[in-house]
Amino acid sequence: MSLQIDAVILAGGMARRMGGNDKGLVELNAQPMIKHTIDRIKPQVKGILINANRNQTRYAEFGFPVISDEDTGYLGPLAGMITAMGNTQADYLLIVPCDCPLLPTDLVSRMLTQVESQGAELAVASDGKREQPVVLLLKPSLRDSMKAFLDAGERKIDFWYAKHHCVVTDFSDQPNAFVNVNTPEQKQQLAEAIAK
Repeated sequence: MSLQIDAVILAGGMARRMGGNDKGLVELNAQPMIKHTIDRIKPQVKGILINANRNQTRYAEFGFPVISDEDTGYLGPLAGMITAMGNTQADYLLIVPCDCPLLPTDLVSRMLTQVESQGAELAVASDGKREQPVVLLLKPSLRDSMKAFLDAGERKIDFWYAKHHCVVTDFSDQPNAFVNVNTPEQKQQLAEAIAK
């Protein structure tokens, strides 16, 4: 039996450090940032959802369902994850941010292998130095647990996954895979790195 794996790209934040610009739509080497992310993960999953709380029409142009947070008020990535878990029938859901244009092309296979071999509920990616708390592979059945955590006023996702059987998948062989873009300066550095 082959597993169904869907993905959600989180593009629902306020992007304060980008001057309030919608990060997923900021151009990087003549393409919106989210397009780089889509290109990286599309071959690895069955379906893609885009979580966005503004510019939904523009995001819909990429050809995937756009979902907005059920909980309004920009409650952070947890709100987008909870919404996505309620909108998939997949066995596993891959969660990635919209501003990581260099994600590993073997992200799903490596995380899934670890989750299955260790009987875990979810995996979090690591660049070898630190965990990447918004790059996760998890079972959508964890939705109720995450919702209760958010409803209790909690926001830090690493506190949430510490409560579950979580494995850390090491991508230290690809240390730049999780470089993300929070400022115009970082965008310029990344554009130069991709162009090389």
